[in-house]
Amino acid sequence: MHYKKILNYLYGLDSPKIKLGLKNLEILLEKINNPQKQLTCIHVAGTNGKGSVCAMLFYILREAGYNVGLYTSPHLKKFNERVRFNGNFITDKEIVGYFLKVKPHITNQSFFEITTAMAFLYFKDKNADFVVLEVGLGGRLDATNAVTPLVSVITNVDLEHTDILGSTIEKIAFEKAGIIKEDVPLVTGVNGRALEIIKKIAEERNAPLILAKKYKDIKFNYLNGTFQQENKNIALSAIEVLKKQNKIKINKNQIISGIKK
Repeated sequence: MHYKKILNYLYGLDSPKIKLGLKNLEILLEKINNPQKQLTCIHVAGTNGKGSVCAMLFYILREAGYNVGLYTSPHLKKFNERVRFNGNFITDKEIVGYFLKVKPHITNQSFFEITTAMAFLYFKDKNADFVVLEVGLGGRLDATNAVTPLVSVITNVDLEHTDILGSTIEKIAFEKAGIIKEDVPLVTGVNGRALEIIKKIAEERNAPLILAKKYKDIKFNYLNGTFQQENKNIALSAIEVLKKQNKIKINKNQIISGIKK
């Protein structure tokens, strides 16, 4: 099959009415031998800033010498932007190859579910040391939530997609908190009513809760806006968790260089 034909097929699966849920994806992943179970992930949700936090984590880990995958959405110009490994986007040829691996097992999965399954297979085959995953929508029922990460991240919670996620901060916080896993640390920049919901769920799942701290000694004046400084603090707090878990070896210069990139 041709690359453009595959993309036309995938885009044709998109529906204006989004149906969240993991069941269809789990059926597909089971048929392709659950590649997500062989990945070492950092899972990032949030209303705003999750793309920036993912990018910071990706470049910091790369600067420390690790092979890193990055899965984000949506793309800006080209589908390939969604799936990156180290310095390269997934190629047109690789998209064809991974779609053909998944295609025999597709039943009624969505665009995002099929794309996520392809990405999991791709990162597994690349032997990624780490994969940074950005939640597509919400968290609890998002396709990326099929993984059990080393650390979960929720950047913040605000009113968004209220027709899907709920009409209150509390309901949206509940959906975001769906990425919290048993015994897996959670880093967050959330406050107020949303934090109370997240704290409760973290306690229920015995997930250590880490409030993002301010890294005043690592300042980036070229990052415009206070929100980007907050994103930096969240990313560095997640890196701190990985260091305490002895999952990474990294120094301050690598962190600074990574965020500059």
